[in-house]
Amino acid sequence: MAHYVMLSTLSESGRKVIHARPGWIRKVNQELSRRGAKVLAQYAVLGPYDFVTILEAPDNETVTSVSIEMGARGSVQMMTMPAIPLDTFINRLERSRPAPKRKGKRR
Repeated sequence: MAHYVMLSTLSESGRKVIHARPGWIRKVNQELSRRGAKVLAQYAVLGPYDFVTILEAPDNETVTSVSIEMGARGSVQMMTMPAIPLDTFINRLERSRPAPKRKGKRR
């Protein structure tokens, strides 16, 4: 399965919901799971975003569908990015490099 980083910012109405019902976040995570995107980790953060969520999903289409569905509610804006595990990234780079030239005897 693929991994994704989702950066979320709550709207004013979203902040009101969280303030009134903090447990709502867990219900949203359960809904993500029902739609095919599993929450692996989630953090409340300071700065321009309110939450960083690490997701696992079968494909980009699943994550796109989840993002549109959640965003259509108007309580949150999201930016979702595919994440490549570091070992996979390094292996891919190593495989794509040209083979080193052999040093032969000069005549």
